[in-house]
Amino acid sequence: MAAQELDIEVRLILEAIYERYHYDFRDYAGTSLRRRLKAAMQRFECANLSQLQGRLLREPDVFRSVLGDLTVQVSEMFRDPEYYLALREQVVPVLRTYPSLRIWVAGCSGGEEAYSLAILMKEEGLLDRTLIYATDISQEALAQAQAGVYRMDLVPGFAENHRRAGGHGALSEHFTAAYDHVLLDKSLKDRIVFSDHSLSTDSVFAEVQLVSCRNVLIYFNRGLQDRAIGLFSEALCRNGFLGLGARETIRFSAHAGDFIEVAAAERIYQKRGGDRSGD
Repeated sequence: MAAQELDIEVRLILEAIYERYHYDFRDYAGTSLRRRLKAAMQRFECANLSQLQGRLLREPDVFRSVLGDLTVQVSEMFRDPEYYLALREQVVPVLRTYPSLRIWVAGCSGGEEAYSLAILMKEEGLLDRTLIYATDISQEALAQAQAGVYRMDLVPGFAENHRRAGGHGALSEHFTAAYDHVLLDKSLKDRIVFSDHSLSTDSVFAEVQLVSCRNVLIYFNRGLQDRAIGLFSEALCRNGFLGLGARETIRFSAHAGDFIEVAAAERIYQKRGGDRSGD
């Protein structure tokens, strides 16, 4: 199929998804989307994207399966430990000055990042005054995140990340083992609100002191990146913090002027502003 014809079919299928299910992938990066749609086409034995579109519109189960491909649900606890170490050393001291704290984890996937931040805040004695909003567009990912259950074979990697992130004590202090899985403590879950939210179409829902959105913007085109960073800037209080993934930056964003770098290598930024107002 010619590249131009493929682009047309991709645009049509994304419009169909938006009209039928109200999920908006129209401003996601094209190369990644084409690759994932072609993989879905092969998995469901469709001769072309038009056939896949028909099945997506008629069969909600097919759409739910493809949605998992499009939303890239890949994460791990304390992923990129240097990021969490920088949060602990450079951001937490500022967060301590607030009587109450709100953190937004945008694109929370299966919940690993939200629980990592909850553990960090608990270790720093701040969890009792912290509320974490963990959002995603995938209902399946949110259900997994709310369960807080992870495979036992993943735990050694999680524990090593936790150690390198400056963790206090053992990661095992924060979960209960049962058979071949672990269950995160209720004390962590009680401080996290999991909710459906789309960076493509939804607006800001709360003022927060920290936004952590890691390895999400790389799947957006420039326009949608600007929209997302604009939402983060709007949600953050003055002098609030924004954390991105290792391959992401605000350098070329229309909102770059809203922020200063705090930890360049770890992609942590602070919103500009004078003395913060009271909480």
